[in-house]
Order: sequence, then structure tokens, then C-alpha cells
Amino acid sequence: MTQDAFAFLSMRQSYPSKALQAPTPDRAALEPILRAALRVPDHGNLQPWRLVVGYRDALSIWADLGEARARELGDDPLRIEKGRGQFDRSHCAVVVIAAPKPAEKVPDIEQTLSAGALCAGLVNAATAAGWGAQWLTGWVSHDRPFITRAFDCAPQEWVAGIIHIGSKGAPAPDRPRPDIAQVVRWA
Repeated sequence: MTQDAFAFLSMRQSYPSKALQAPTPDRAALEPILRAALRVPDHGNLQPWRLVVGYRDALSIWADLGEARARELGDDPLRIEKGRGQFDRSHCAVVVIAAPKPAEKVPDIEQTLSAGALCAGLVNAATAAGWGAQWLTGWVSHDRPFITRAFDCAPQEWVAGIIHIGSKGAPAPDRPRPDIAQVVRWA
């Protein structure tokens, strides 16, 4: 057992995106994080996902698109805030687009799980590199007109997660963790 890796995984936690600050990893610092995350399980080597990296200029555009789409759906202030909020507050986000491929031997569910594993791997890689990171979704991730406009998603593609990465501010409180006795059945 690699003690350092096990200790990291035993204590790993997401850092609240609302508390992330600048600076963020620039391209040179982000590329090794992306390479590490892309070592995700991928049955059939299909690469059933793609990434869209956004810094402040792109995030501002996504915030505007989120607000515009929220207004198309009605003037619900909570939806408008959620449409803008995560992009307005962020300085760096990596959007994981699930891009399933037709593959007889690799079921869609395995491709979906690969996209989810990529999201988790990206949070872990960013955290291991010393950054704060959080995996978010929200209504914008599931709204077809928004994801088509913002991320150029094809009809078969969808957003698996939006991973916000930045510098940590104050220490984040940990959340309650599952009780192993409640979630594990030994067979």
C-alpha cells in the first residue's frame, strides 16, 4: 500500500467553489492535472468524453448565456442566480462533456461511468496538486439549449460535471461521511 496516496484519499474533500479564489492554475499548471485525470477507466479506449476549459472570459460568456436562458424559462430569481452564479464566482472551470460513442462491446452505462470517473479524477488530481476543486452540475448542466450554446454539445452529448478549480481561502469544514456499517453489506 502506498501510504501517501492512501492518506490523501482518506482525507480528500471537495473545496466549496463559492470560496475558491484567484490565482488559478494557468495552462502549464492545468495540463498535468488534466493528463492525470484522463487516466480514467475507459473500456474499449473510446474516450467517451471531452473537456472544455474556461477561464474568466469564457466564464463571463457562460454566465451571460445562463442568465439569458433562465430568463427564457421565466424570471425566477433563483434560477437566474444559479444560471449565472457558478460562472460569475469562478476563475477556472473544466467542463466534462459526456460524448458517448456507438460501440457494440461497450454499453452506454460504462461510457457514462467513465465520464463520472473523469470528473472524480479531475477533482482528485487538482486537489493532489494543491488546488481547491469542486464538481458541480445544476440546471445549466442539464438544459439542452444552454449546453448547446455554451459548450457546443452535439445532440448525443451531455454535461457530466463542471469542475471549478482555484486557490483555497479559509479551511473548509468537512461534511459528515457515510457510516460504513450503514452502506456496506459483507457477503
